[in-house]
This record gives sequence, structure tokens and C-alpha cells, in this order.
Amino acid sequence: MGFLQKLAQLITGTEPPAAPRPVAFKASTVRDLIRQESKIGAQLFGPIPKDHRREFFCLDEHTWVWYEEWNDPTSKQLRSVTTRYEIHNNGIIKVQDGHPYQNVEGQELANLMTAIELYYEQVLRGVYKYDPVTGRPLADATIKK
Repeated sequence: MGFLQKLAQLITGTEPPAAPRPVAFKASTVRDLIRQESKIGAQLFGPIPKDHRREFFCLDEHTWVWYEEWNDPTSKQLRSVTTRYEIHNNGIIKVQDGHPYQNVEGQELANLMTAIELYYEQVLRGVYKYDPVTGRPLADATIKK
């Protein structure tokens, strides 16, 4: 069972229709694909402020990462926060350096679920050239070899 199916089953108790496996791009490494996916994920939370860097991506079946980096105008130092969301059978845990693990609940859970859904749809279209509804390659998709 894939990540989205497990996540949907965990949250709603039901399974969504199975999604196709993305076209494998021979020239792309996993790291390249994560970078491409992260560019899309970064835009899901609104405009990125000047002098900020943001990443949001699915690291593996059980892990989502949100990274923010910015220059602090007060201290003139580079600041960053990495938030890791771990998907477990009994819920989602948020992990940040220097903070205790927290269960993701309420509005934060709703926001995360929306972000994951948008991420999935936009990454499937933008990176892998698949229609997330039908599971078929997009008409204008050209498979790289």
C-alpha cells in the first residue's frame, strides 16, 4: 500500500483509488526528482518572502519535510527551521530540533493534508507528467530517455 493510500486510510478510514507509478526519468536521480518536487512544494504555502528559501517535499513513504531559511535582519545571521512530519499507523508526528515530538492535530493536520493533496496533484502533473485524476500520462507529456 502506497503512502497516499496509507495516509488516507489513516485519516479517513478509507482508501483512495490507486495512483499510477510515475514515469521514471532515466537522466534524473532521486535527488534531482526531490529538488524538482520541492520547488513545487515550496509554492504551496504562498509567496516566498525575499531572502527566504523554502522547501516542502516527500522524502519517503512515511516522511514529509518542510524547510525554511532566511536572513535575520536583526542579528544579520542565517536562520533556518526544519520540520519533519512522520507518518505512523496511529497518527502524524511533528519533529523539530529543540522541541518535543508533537502529534499533528486540528487545523495543522487539516493544513498538512491539504498541502499533501496539492503537492501530489501538482507534482504528478509538473514533474511526472501524469493526470492525478485519471492516472494517465498527460497528452503533452514527452518521456525523457
